[in-house]
Amino acid sequence: MRKMLIALLVALPLAVLAATPKTVTLAVQNMTCPLCPITVKKSLEKVSGVSAVKVDFDHKTATVTYDPDKAQQEALTKATTNAGYPSTVKTKE
Repeated sequence: MRKMLIALLVALPLAVLAATPKTVTLAVQNMTCPLCPITVKKSLEKVSGVSAVKVDFDHKTATVTYDPDKAQQEALTKATTNAGYPSTVKTKE
């Protein structure tokens, strides 16, 4: 029991230091058919640190939730570009 309590107390500060997930919306080009979002989603899910991806074919966007300590926005846009779907970070309007 004592070892478990010590382990919990040691792990607690590490959990507090973990970065808050960020969400970004990408404007994705070249999505011309209903199957394109599947490729875009899979390419983004392969980026280390990505926890969720939602691709909107109608609006040509991808909303990505990621750990900023493990992934950067440039890695996200590079992943879609390498899959044949260049993207840019959408600015807030």
